[in-house]
Amino acid sequence: MHESIHCGRGVVAAPHSLAVAAGRQILAEGGNAVEAALAAAAAIAVVYPHMNHLGGDGFWLIRDPSGRVRYIEACGFAGEHATVSAYRAKGYDAIPARGPLAALTVPGAVGGWALALEAAKAVGGRIPLAELLAPAIGHARAGVPVTRSQAALTAQKRAELEDAPGFAATFLPGGKVPEVGQVLSNPRLGDTLEHLSRAGLDDFYRGDIARELAADLERIESPVTRRDLERYKAVTRAPLSVKTAQGTLYNAPPPTQGLASLLILALFERLNVKRAEDFAYVHGLVEATKRAFLVRDKVVCDFDHLKHDLAALLSPAALDADAGRIDMRRALPWPQPAAQGDTIWLGATDSSGLSVSYIQSIFFEFGSGCVLPSTGVLMQNRGASFSLDANALNPLVPGRRPFH
Repeated sequence: MHESIHCGRGVVAAPHSLAVAAGRQILAEGGNAVEAALAAAAAIAVVYPHMNHLGGDGFWLIRDPSGRVRYIEACGFAGEHATVSAYRAKGYDAIPARGPLAALTVPGAVGGWALALEAAKAVGGRIPLAELLAPAIGHARAGVPVTRSQAALTAQKRAELEDAPGFAATFLPGGKVPEVGQVLSNPRLGDTLEHLSRAGLDDFYRGDIARELAADLERIESPVTRRDLERYKAVTRAPLSVKTAQGTLYNAPPPTQGLASLLILALFERLNVKRAEDFAYVHGLVEATKRAFLVRDKVVCDFDHLKHDLAALLSPAALDADAGRIDMRRALPWPQPAAQGDTIWLGATDSSGLSVSYIQSIFFEFGSGCVLPSTGVLMQNRGASFSLDANALNPLVPGRRPFH
C-alpha cells in the first residue's frame, strides 16, 4: 500500500490507497465493516485491474461482534460449452491460459457483493448501494494513475495478452505499455457500475448487464452463455476452522486452498519451534507447507464433489499424526516446480468488532486478457486450472467450479 490512512471508526486495508480511501469514507459516514469492504472491493477492481476485476471471483469471511463467522463463496462455474470434447476438437491437450477459451467460467464476484450487502444490512447496514459504488464509478470514468506493478506486468505479459479481445484497447494506450503514473480510464466499466448501482447487483446476471455480457462472450466465442449467467448464484457455507494455542483460525473451504493454509499453521504449531531466527523455524514451516500441499492436491476440488471429510483432516489426531511425519533433520523431496501466483486481499474492521477478510481474484495477471467492450469487464482465466483428463481431481465439466 502506498500510504497509510487513519480512521477512528475502524480499519481498512487493501493493496491500493484509493481502495482504502473508499472503505474509510464509508466507515467515516457510519457504515459498517462489510459495507466498507464492499466499497473497497468495487474500487480495487477499477484501480488495480491487473490483479482483480468484476470478471473474477470473490471469497468472504465475515465475523460478527458475537464471534460468529460466516463464509460467502462467490466462485463461478464452467460454462455450458466448456467441454473436454470441445477443447480436444480444437487441438488442445490443455486449456489455454489466455484468450476467449480461457474465459470459460462465470464471474462470481458481483454475486458475492450481493450476498455481502445482505449480510451488511442484517447487522444494521444502511449505506445505499449507489454510495458504496460511487468511488469506483468515479475512478473508472476519470481514470487513475498506473501503478508500478501494473506497468511492469503489462510489459512482461504483453506478448501473451495483446491479441486477447479488448486488451490492447483498454490497457495499451496508443499501442504502447503505459508508463507509471500515466492515467488510464475505463468509461464503459464506469457505466456498468453506475447501472448496477441503480438496477441492483442481480442485473449483472439476470438483467441488462447480463444481456450485454452474454452478447460479447458469444461474439468472442467464450464457452460462457446467457443461461450460465442466469443460473449463477453465490452461496453461503460453513467456514473451515482449526483450534490453535493462539485461538480458533478460520478459512474458506474448497474449491479454495483455505484447507492448506489451516493445515500449515496447525502442523507448524505442533513442531514447537520457538525462535524465528533458528533454522528449525524455516525448515519446519517449509516442511509443514509440503505436508499441507500433499493433502490439498488429493482433496481440493468443487465443494459439491468432495470425497473427504474436511473436519477429520483438521482433527487433533490427524494433525498430530501428520506433524509426526515431519523430519526436522531432513527435507521431504519436492519434485513439483514452483508456481507463481498473486491476487488481492482486503480487510476491514469497525468499532463494533464486525470484521471482514476478502479475496477478489482473476487468477493470472490480467486474467484471460479479454475485456468485454459493452461493459468494460475483464474476464478471469480461473478455468484454466481445470484438466482435460476426465479422471483428474478437477476435470473440465460444465457447471463445475474450478480449483482456487
